[in-house]
Amino acid sequence: MDKISRFNVVHRYEKRALLTAINVVGSLAIFFFGYDQGMMGSVNVSIDYAVNVMKLGHVEPGTSQVITDKTLLQGGIIAVYYLGCLVGCLLGGWIAEKLGRIKVIALGSIWAVLGASLQCSAQNPTWMICARLVNGIGTGMLNVIVPVWSTETAPHTSRGMFVSIEFFLNIFGVVVAYWLGFGCSYVSGGYSPFVWRFPIAFQIIPLLFLFAVIWLMPESPRWLVKVGREDEARYILGRLRGEDASGLAEAEFQDIRNVAELEKNAGQLNSYFHMFWDVMPKAIGGGSSGVLHIGRRVQLVVWLQILQEWIGIAGVTIYANDIFRQAGYSGQKARWLAGVNDITYMFSTLFAIFTLDRLGRRKSLYLGSIVMGISMFLSGGFSRAAVTNPDKAAAYGAAGASFTFIFSMGFGATWLTIPWLYPAEIFPLQVRAKGNAWGVVGWSVGNGWTTLLLPIMFQRLNEKVFYIFGAVNVLTLPIVWAFYPESNQRTLEEMDLLFATPSWWNWEAERTYAMLKAQNPELVQAAVAKKGGSVVDHDAETGLKMRRGGELSLVPHGEAEKRVNDLEHIE
Repeated sequence: MDKISRFNVVHRYEKRALLTAINVVGSLAIFFFGYDQGMMGSVNVSIDYAVNVMKLGHVEPGTSQVITDKTLLQGGIIAVYYLGCLVGCLLGGWIAEKLGRIKVIALGSIWAVLGASLQCSAQNPTWMICARLVNGIGTGMLNVIVPVWSTETAPHTSRGMFVSIEFFLNIFGVVVAYWLGFGCSYVSGGYSPFVWRFPIAFQIIPLLFLFAVIWLMPESPRWLVKVGREDEARYILGRLRGEDASGLAEAEFQDIRNVAELEKNAGQLNSYFHMFWDVMPKAIGGGSSGVLHIGRRVQLVVWLQILQEWIGIAGVTIYANDIFRQAGYSGQKARWLAGVNDITYMFSTLFAIFTLDRLGRRKSLYLGSIVMGISMFLSGGFSRAAVTNPDKAAAYGAAGASFTFIFSMGFGATWLTIPWLYPAEIFPLQVRAKGNAWGVVGWSVGNGWTTLLLPIMFQRLNEKVFYIFGAVNVLTLPIVWAFYPESNQRTLEEMDLLFATPSWWNWEAERTYAMLKAQNPELVQAAVAKKGGSVVDHDAETGLKMRRGGELSLVPHGEAEKRVNDLEHIE
């Protein structure tokens, strides 16, 4: 393939080896994402940073423990990063639809290098706030496109596994950030600027490496089809699936091409505004995507990411030292326990690699919410018992700390990956990068909101914050059950069938999906490796477009809805 650089790894590797190469490179971006999040936990307790440079607090007399006086400023410095992520994800999603996935990853890595450089040289709070904002923009670009790139190249039977591998590296980044900060805390008794400036600067290394190697990676075949570069797309897809799976690769290619062709008419309605406003009534300009129901998908991914942060992980990750201190531990012992918690958290993500494609997204979310909810309630209860029973504080504190470990393991095995995977799966090809951007918007809002409020919440509510987290976990169970259709083991081209119904209820989505496939058994043949596949597609203004016997036929929107309703009479 002359149009693809001879240095591109697609010429050398195929099938699992090529998929592994793609996900290893993608994992560099996700590693940076985790490192950047975990880094601030150590930076916040650095004496030079918190007391001398940022003027956030003071050192407790007789100890080296930093006491934060300006909790709102501390939370604001952390939270502004997520504002940058929000801007970066929207910018990255827009650029990715025009220039492709590879170029956005390269741009995001260089932008993040600039932000990291500004952070490690910060001289005052204003400087740090601006640097965090810049760094967040780069992170947002990477976060929005790497999961999309991974899901668009992976086979539908193992998307969850490959994205889970990437997020194992995400938590590895958290672990590296924490223990690097922990080790640096011993330099000059913790008073040296090196304690916090070096950990911030360290993230530049993987970012520069990512920028160097991303140009050797293959572009998403789905994006190539979308922009008319079909020869390149067919070649890359063939290498991804292997020569011995040419029938599957060709069927998948035909499905992708049909989707790209039939969704072009919705292009003028693909702005972020139209995607968000689509959920509103038609009388005020909503419903512009017709039976695509993009607005519903936007709401689902935004709220799934917000819920991910409010189930407690933001508090456990960033304020682990405070949590263990409230459990009866202090000083370096609390920091050591927080670091061990990160390690158990990292290894728990391996569970998702082997189960996410077997259990599915919904069952994994249920399991995680149950484990984490129980853990948060018990952690809060034991922490309170340690305070009210000083003579048994060590025993109660140890029990409370153990449930913090169990919470982290439950999150790593379930809720860590799914809110990132789900947005990259469920959107149509024409707006997939922008759709995933809405997921990152939800993550940015959820993270920004929690990190801004958590210093105040921990200061005023102490262990009662755990009860709030536990209650949110309980709340997620009926929300996921009622509103989130299962995306596991379904091709990206099948997702339009799953969201064809106008109803928000999951059972209606599944009923319509089953009925459409029952009436049209020849649809989406790529899923079963048959000859040249076909799909049920949608036009944003006129409705479902169905393909039968190799011919395209247009079904008006009203007739399409009627057919969906009529399908319930099929035996």
